Amino acid sequence: MRVALSGIDSRDGALLSKVKKTLESLNVHTQIMKDSEYQTARQVDLVLVAGGDRGILDYFHRVVTDSAPVLGIYETDATGFLAQIDVRDLESAIARLKRTDFSVEEVFRLAVKVDGKSIDPALNDVAIFPSKSATLMEHVLRIDGKDVWHDNSDGIIVATPTGSTAYSMSAGGPMVMQRSHVFLVVSVNSLDNTRRPLVVPNESRLEITDITSRYHCEVVLDGGRRQQIKRTLECFKHEFPARLIRLAGDSSAASLMAKKVKLSEDMLKMPPSAKLILKTLEYEGALSQKDLAVRTMLPERTIRLSLSHLLGQGYVKKKTSLRDARQRIYELRF
Repeated sequence: MRVALSGIDSRDGALLSKVKKTLESLNVHTQIMKDSEYQTARQVDLVLVAGGDRGILDYFHRVVTDSAPVLGIYETDATGFLAQIDVRDLESAIARLKRTDFSVEEVFRLAVKVDGKSIDPALNDVAIFPSKSATLMEHVLRIDGKDVWHDNSDGIIVATPTGSTAYSMSAGGPMVMQRSHVFLVVSVNSLDNTRRPLVVPNESRLEITDITSRYHCEVVLDGGRRQQIKRTLECFKHEFPARLIRLAGDSSAASLMAKKVKLSEDMLKMPPSAKLILKTLEYEGALSQKDLAVRTMLPERTIRLSLSHLLGQGYVKKKTSLRDARQRIYELRF
């Protein structure tokens, strides 16, 4: 069995080393993929991705063609929605993989063009927001060349079924089973209170154009990478789907939705500042208190109290920064 290993950045170096050592002890041939070697994704039997859900999302940004099936690995003190295997369970998982005791689920990705130029594909969602929060953005939505709405809102999200339980759900979009052949389009806090999310066949071509705001606007891929946009965003189904390994157990689409519903119920009881920090960490990744202050514009005391609440509830974990051992960074446990 030929296995490729991938990790999103230096933070996953220790986890990658641990995974590689375990695989070598099991006589599994491994290859760590470098930035220039992502074409090898088609030449192995499977790809193991370290770094939890963020690692999975980043991997499918980098791989723009076909890929061997992918299995995500997360650290012991975290849980994942896309990533399924705790590193402690890797040995038993490899035994199951060797005897092909798994299934492969194909989920489609979004191909994205910004101002006519192709950028990385997205697995969860593509959003447009003004660069300064709490600022309105005007835009026109076109589907297959026909104007559908002219709207003023905080932003707009185009999501896949995989991303329907991510940012889209937080903005009021429906949960959709992963095998559904649809896009979701959600206008965020529209001034038109009759505006509702749209469910669109995934064979459609979506355009968001005539974008204007007091500040420049940005495209956000899967809550991570940002790119300035001037005129038009185009979205359509990507030629190559994401292929995800599913091991039997508590990893079905229904169970993943149940986890998201439980999180949403708990969020209803949280202070607004804690909700904002939680969503910021979800879409920005690990941040320090200083980083959170810049991104949320909350007072430092409010951030400290909110982090204390989230740490106590088990939603956030605190780690030492690899770049500065004196600094603490905070990231999600799921």
